[in-house]
Amino acid sequence: MTADWIAADWGTSHLRVWLMAADGAVLDRRSSADGMGKLAPDEFEPALLRLVGDALPDGRRIPVLICGMAGSKQGWSEAPYMAVPCAAPNGGDALAVATTDPRLDVHILPGLKQTRPADVMRGEETQIAGFIALNPGFDGVVCLPGTHCKWAHVSAREIVSFRTFMTGELFALIAGQSVLRHSVAICGWDDDAFASAIEEGISRPAAVAATLFSLRAESLLDDLSPETARARLSGLLIGMEIGAAKPYWLGREVAIIGDDALAGPYRQALVAQAVPVTLTDAERMTLEGLRAAYRHLKETSQ
Repeated sequence: MTADWIAADWGTSHLRVWLMAADGAVLDRRSSADGMGKLAPDEFEPALLRLVGDALPDGRRIPVLICGMAGSKQGWSEAPYMAVPCAAPNGGDALAVATTDPRLDVHILPGLKQTRPADVMRGEETQIAGFIALNPGFDGVVCLPGTHCKWAHVSAREIVSFRTFMTGELFALIAGQSVLRHSVAICGWDDDAFASAIEEGISRPAAVAATLFSLRAESLLDDLSPETARARLSGLLIGMEIGAAKPYWLGREVAIIGDDALAGPYRQALVAQAVPVTLTDAERMTLEGLRAAYRHLKETSQ
């Protein structure tokens, strides 16, 4: 199988690639555990070749367009941030990277930065670009749940501003490394407990540190179920985030980009605040963003 070009999303822990036809159709999807966090700069090209080497044509350079952490300071080659407000980075903004294999023509998309308050993103801007490509008239907020959840104000096809919340990482640390690890289940859920905790996190964020320890105490004294404790912990943290992000979502439509496991709790929390919410698939938005960026790259190279 020979691709016309290759789209790639290089994360901290994984690499995903799509072998693309000239018309933008996906010929094949591949992935590996060769994330940025495991690689030195000189190991990125071999990791890419292990995944796609069999799809590279002889006697021709094939464009490879990459988003994500390959362009970070610790990545393959640093692609400098673009400052908001701006349009999402496209192929004309991408950094060309020298390779030893003559069949590779690698370009890495830059991330975005914000000066006040200080913030950065790498990878999510491509998902936002994909959403804008499919919804060019959208004027509202894009929410991207994850380890570090992003809230981005989008207007007139530009990313105006954004904020990052470490909610996912805080949940993982508290559930896995704090005293609550003895009380919080690895899986399982309680919808009512989550909804109640959302409201508590929004209305009483200053008390959350005390409420968190109550989860431990209730598990010891009142046999609080680990599944309920998990839902309440998630609800308290997401509730604090929803409250702090109110300047973004108040009076605006919100599009959530993410899979059901990540996007579902955010949708539930926002709908409870009477916010109009649209759910979109993260992988589809990434691929649409890379398609849009490649069209620009093709135009600039002709």
